[in-house]
Amino acid sequence: MLSVTPFCSPMAPVPEHHDCCSHSHTCSNDPTAPVAPPQARTGEVLWRINAMDCATEENEIRHALAGVTGIAELRFQLASRTLVIRAEPAAFTQAETILRRLGYPPHVVEPGATASQVSNGVRWNRLIAALVLAAAAEGIHALLPASWLHEALEIALALAAIPLAGLPVYTKGLAALRQGRLNINALMTVAVSGAFLIGHWPEAAMVMALYAIAEALEARAADQARAAISRLMELAPEQARVQTGTEAWQQVHVAAVAIGQVMRVEPGERIPLDGVVASGSSAVNQAPVTGESLPVEKGAGDAVFAGTVNTHGSLVITVTAPASKSTLARIIHAVEEAQASRAPIQRFVDRFAARYTPAVFALALAVALLSPPLFGLTPIDAVYRALVLLVIACPCALVIATPVTLVSGLTAAARRGIVIKGGLYLEQARQLRTLAFDKTGTLTTGRPTLEAFEVMDGRVPIALQRQWAASLAARSDHPISRAIARSLGGERLPVEALEAQGGRGVSGEIDGQTLRLANHRWMHELGLCTPDLEQVMAAHEQRGRSVSLLADAQGVLALMAVADQPRPTAAAAITGLKQLGLTPVMLSGDNARTAAVIAGRLGIEQVRSELLPEQKLAAIADLQLEAPTGMVGDGINDAPALASAAIGVAMGAAGSDTAMEAADVVVMDDDPQRLVDLIRLSRRTWAVLWQNIALALGIKGAFLLLTLLGTATMWEAVFADMGTSLLVIANGLRLRRQRWA
Repeated sequence: MLSVTPFCSPMAPVPEHHDCCSHSHTCSNDPTAPVAPPQARTGEVLWRINAMDCATEENEIRHALAGVTGIAELRFQLASRTLVIRAEPAAFTQAETILRRLGYPPHVVEPGATASQVSNGVRWNRLIAALVLAAAAEGIHALLPASWLHEALEIALALAAIPLAGLPVYTKGLAALRQGRLNINALMTVAVSGAFLIGHWPEAAMVMALYAIAEALEARAADQARAAISRLMELAPEQARVQTGTEAWQQVHVAAVAIGQVMRVEPGERIPLDGVVASGSSAVNQAPVTGESLPVEKGAGDAVFAGTVNTHGSLVITVTAPASKSTLARIIHAVEEAQASRAPIQRFVDRFAARYTPAVFALALAVALLSPPLFGLTPIDAVYRALVLLVIACPCALVIATPVTLVSGLTAAARRGIVIKGGLYLEQARQLRTLAFDKTGTLTTGRPTLEAFEVMDGRVPIALQRQWAASLAARSDHPISRAIARSLGGERLPVEALEAQGGRGVSGEIDGQTLRLANHRWMHELGLCTPDLEQVMAAHEQRGRSVSLLADAQGVLALMAVADQPRPTAAAAITGLKQLGLTPVMLSGDNARTAAVIAGRLGIEQVRSELLPEQKLAAIADLQLEAPTGMVGDGINDAPALASAAIGVAMGAAGSDTAMEAADVVVMDDDPQRLVDLIRLSRRTWAVLWQNIALALGIKGAFLLLTLLGTATMWEAVFADMGTSLLVIANGLRLRRQRWA
């Protein structure tokens, strides 16, 4: 019985048609077992399709199911070889029948199944047996004298080896030929069948055996790239020690733990779920989530994340998110969605491959038909050369070069605490020439402190002024307001008619008094700035402090000066970006003097200050006219600017759903040096992509020439084709060990 379960993977983009390799390995599940339709009127089911290895095969499945009545939606996740199909009950049976006929038998993925539980198994005993039989046929042909008995033995061994290794290839190849599509399965079916028919029986068997083994090795290598990020989920324990009574602690599955429950984590254990420390203190290794190399001290009130390691102290933690919504789970989901997206270079390669294979097929046909009259070849030799061309025509290495390289780059970034939400952004980051930074919370720590509270008008008692300022500040999410509210403390008064003015401050009524907690800009616009007040503000601003003013209808009552220090690594990050040829620009809503002081400390020459959100948006537009520009902010306050930039980067987003949604790239910790890593990784990925493309095309071109000259054999063509695929995969996987220094 199918399990009809909700599944929230978005629809993958429809890939353009191209030719790619198809792995002819078998599955640990029984491919003949029926998949029963769900017992719901319209339901969803998650199928794993082990034979679906590349975008061509995804496209074939999509095309084959397009005419099935009752299918409402198909959602592919090529990285995990899964398909979510939403349909009426009768459509499930019809879809299953079509997929089995095409050679793509589906298998139900039960709710909660892990990657290891649905992993693909290769029956190596079948492949090795096929290779032994093919080698025996080759040996008889080479070592024993020609006779009808030896010839019959060769044919028998070949007939046993070919289906043993390549039955799935034949099934899918014949289906592709019936539909007029020239993918690798079709090419191999024609090539091996043709070789057998012209009397090259041992070679036909050896080609199929080598192809199947090489495909299995290639699939295993590609899976390493696809599954690398999913292994992060295994870092989070499946059991949590939760409090079930006044004093009792019990081990339960993380799926059964509710928000608000309390769990205990002992020294050396991994934290099972996101939460906030209720009691205890320890250092936590957060590398799986943020990429930080050193443990971070945690105490009461600090956030902790699933999958991180508690080093030395016992922690009691209040759960803040279920297992499916943990920060680690969101990172993995974002990267999996990025893997499903298609970068421009990948679409280009796909289009090229779609034209390359038919062109080589036409060339092979021309060689078979024209070589005898033009070059004096025998018909058998001409057909043989044409068949070798068909084998080398497979664009596997070319097509697989881009996704493996991009997935490796995305994985390397995620391990460093950089979540890139698509191959497009990994590819385009190298093109950035300007990076615009928000100041507060991006280049500075975002944890400012109140340095001074000065009464400017004594007609209201200072205690009441402080209470008014704290009450207004508590109603704002801005870091400066939070610092004021935190520092002033005291009892909060109710605020009526609250109104937030972006880039200016907040206003409201307290006990019938209309009050404002405003920045310099707003007070100047209201005409409440006197020469004496300007002088006091200037003194604070020259020291790098941000000034907020409390005012009523009659004038300014008090001045609050808040200081926010640059992040420890911000100056080094700016230096690193300059060395890479990027121009840093500060876009700040703060006053000009404070912004200039911070920029001067960090080495930023271009500063635009006192900007409202819409003015930041206009500034990004201006910078974009000059050069490709990225925007770095907190992912919430700077959302318009982040969206309009070539690439938007949200900083310090660990634990923040909003920040994860707001930007194209998310830096999980607060380190600006991750931006240097991002640019370096993008440039390195681009270099490896073109290395792989050049390698694939170079070897293909050389072997095509050797084939036309008559010096290449069919099994050598298989070695060249699959060897190239393995080379580009290995080269792409090197990005997972990317050096960041």
